[in-house]
Amino acid sequence: MKETFPACLYGPPEMLFERKKAAEQALKRIEVVAAIIRDGDRILATQRGYGKWKGWWEFPGGKVQQGETHEEALVREINEELDATIVIDRFHTTVDYDYPDFHLTMHCYLCHLVDGHYKLEEHLDARWLTADTINTVQWLPADEELVANLFKAER
Repeated sequence: MKETFPACLYGPPEMLFERKKAAEQALKRIEVVAAIIRDGDRILATQRGYGKWKGWWEFPGGKVQQGETHEEALVREINEELDATIVIDRFHTTVDYDYPDFHLTMHCYLCHLVDGHYKLEEHLDARWLTADTINTVQWLPADEELVANLFKAER
């Protein structure tokens, strides 16, 4: 008796493509804004104080609420998280990143503090980093590529 084996253990290639496409579409999508707050040649990094990624470093910011522009959301989030007022200098880039349980779209803006002062409301710590110290903290995965390219133009 001759044994027969399926051509593909999990199904034909077109079926696998459809399954992958459906899984990607089912991934929760989160849209956030982030402030790259600068002071001369330094940028402000903040350490998450909550959630699965507690202790990792990021650019401050947060979710865009319905009806808000990106800029309005960023000003609100920085006021809530850092008790600070910022000026948005310009849009920098948008980062798309797939975490295991959600897809993140992060709109990043170059900013500066109005009076140079901030107070941590949600974060564990904050540091002013330079091109020489930017890699001394453990950045969130979505921020890593942004961090790697942030000072390239200046070197």
